[in-house]
Amino acid sequence: MISPAEMKQHSGRPRILVVGGVAGGASCAARARRLSEDAEIIIFERGPYVSFANCGLPYYVGDVIADERSLLVATPDLFQRRFNIQVRLQSEVRAIDRSKQEIEVKNVITGETYRERYDALVLAPGSAPIRPPLPGIDLPGIFTLRTIPDSRQMKQWITERKVERAVVVGGGFIGLETAENLVRRGISVTIIEMLAQVMPPIDQEMAVIVHDHLQANGVALQLGDAVDRFEQQADGRSISVYTRSGASFKCEMVLLAMGIRPESTLAKEAGLEIGQLGGIRVDDHMRTSDEHIWAVGDAVEVRDFVTGEWSLIPLAGPANRQGRIAADVILGRDARFRGVQGTAVCRAFDITIAATGASEKTLQRRGIGGQPAQYEKIYLHPGHHANYYPGARPITMKLIFSTRDGRILGAQAIGEEGVEKRIDVIAMAIQKGSTVFDLEEAELCYAPQFGAAKDPVNVAGMIAANVMRGDAPVAHWKDTFATKALILDVREPGEFKMGHVEGAMNIPLNSLRVRMHELPRDREILAYCAVGQRSYYASRALRLHGFNARNISGGFRSYHTERQVRQ
Repeated sequence: MISPAEMKQHSGRPRILVVGGVAGGASCAARARRLSEDAEIIIFERGPYVSFANCGLPYYVGDVIADERSLLVATPDLFQRRFNIQVRLQSEVRAIDRSKQEIEVKNVITGETYRERYDALVLAPGSAPIRPPLPGIDLPGIFTLRTIPDSRQMKQWITERKVERAVVVGGGFIGLETAENLVRRGISVTIIEMLAQVMPPIDQEMAVIVHDHLQANGVALQLGDAVDRFEQQADGRSISVYTRSGASFKCEMVLLAMGIRPESTLAKEAGLEIGQLGGIRVDDHMRTSDEHIWAVGDAVEVRDFVTGEWSLIPLAGPANRQGRIAADVILGRDARFRGVQGTAVCRAFDITIAATGASEKTLQRRGIGGQPAQYEKIYLHPGHHANYYPGARPITMKLIFSTRDGRILGAQAIGEEGVEKRIDVIAMAIQKGSTVFDLEEAELCYAPQFGAAKDPVNVAGMIAANVMRGDAPVAHWKDTFATKALILDVREPGEFKMGHVEGAMNIPLNSLRVRMHELPRDREILAYCAVGQRSYYASRALRLHGFNARNISGGFRSYHTERQVRQ
C-alpha cells in the first residue's frame, strides 16, 4: 500500500487526479485539499458543469426553481480560487494505463488527446439513465433527466410544443417528482411502471398509500406493465406509447425514468474488479482492486449495512461520505465506509415518503449475512404532533426488527408532516446497531406543535418491544384471510357499521370486560380497531384473562392497503 510520504517522495508533491465531479468526486477533491496544501489536485469532468444539484432538476422543470444558476453548487472558478483545485470541463478520460499510472484524456471540444500521470486516481464517473433498445425510443420528445442540459431541453420542449399530455416511464424518485412538477404545470400525466408498485425501495402495502394519493392528484397509473414500443403519430406532434399488455397512451412528451446503471466501462477496460451488479468493487477504504485507484459514488458496489450484501444505491449522501473517506485514506488517515442503508426521502404532492434500512421484500430476498432473516414488523398511525394541538396529521409507519435481539432492520413512513424527522432518528439508530428497546427510551424533543410526549418513534419502539417481550404478540391482515381464528372488532358500533371485516364479531373495548364470556377459549382471537391502540388494550386484557389473543397491527386503516395488495 502506497503512503502519502511515498507519493511525495516519488513526485515531489502527491498528484491526485479525480475523474468526475458532482457529489463524490467534488467532495473528494475538496476534502483532499483541506488535508494537504502540498497535493496537486485536478478534476476531469466530461460535461459542462463540475458540481450541480441533480436532485433539483425535476423542480427546475416544474419552475419551482426558477433560475438555472441556482442548481450550480460550485464552479471551476470557485474550486480554483477557494481550494487551488484545477477543474477541466469537457474533458473525457478515455483510458487508464495502470502500469504507467497515467490516464488518457480527450478534450471533447477540440478533439485533442493527452496523458496525465497520477499518484492517486479517484474514479467518480457516476451513472447513466437506463435507455433500453425499444423501437422508437430515440424519437424526438423522449427524454431522460440526469443533467442540467436535459432539464433545459425538457423545459424548451414543453413550452414550444405546448405539451398537454406526458408519459413517465418509471415510478421511482425521479419519476414521481417529475410527474408532480408536470402536473403543476397543467400537464396530464400517466406513470407506467413494470412493477406492481411505485417507489421500489418501500414495501407494496405502503406504496398503496402513494398510489391513492397520486390518483387523487390526477396522475394515472399503469402498474405491473412494461413499455413495448414508441410510435410517432401522423400529426407529427404526438407519440403513442404501447405496453406489453396491449395498452396504449398518446402524449406529446415522454420521460424515461427507468433507473440508472453504473458508469463502469472505464474501470472495466482498465482491468479493475467489477461486481455482479455491474459496479466497481471497492473495499471499506473505497479502494479498488488497484492500490493506486479509488472509486466513489453511483458507480461503486458497496456493502448493505443491514444485509451485508453487495449493493448499488445511488444517493448523494453516501457519495459525499465516500468521497471524503477516499481523500482521507489517500492522505494517510484510516477512514472506513460503514456501508449504505438506503436512507431516502421523496415528496409527492402533499405527502412525504421516507425509508431507511432494509425493506421486508429485501429481507425475504437476501436475508441477513447470507442466512434467512428472522424478523417481525409492526404498523402504526400516530399523529405528527400532539393530537390536541390543531393541525395534527397522521403518519403511517412500518418498523421491521429482528426477533432474535430486537435490532432495528428497517423503517418506512408516509404522511404529510414530520415524516423525514422520524426516519432520520431511526436511521441513526440503525447505524448504531440499536434495538427497539432503545427506541422506547429515546429522549426526543417535545412541545405540542412539534411532537408528543410519546413521540411516534417511541411508540414504534414500545409496540415492537411489547412484541419482543411477549406482552402483545401481533398478527397481520394477511394472517386473517384464511384462518380459523375469531376476528374481534373492538371499535364502537357506529364505526363497525361504516365498514368492517367480513365475519368479524363486534364487542366495543369499553364493554369487553363484561362480555368476555361471549368469547371462545378454544380459538385464537385476533383483535383490531381503527389503528391498533384499542385492540392492543383489548388483547392485553384478554391475555391476562387466559385467552389466546393477538393484536392485528395497524388496525382497520392498514386493512385497506393489504386488501389492495391482494387484489
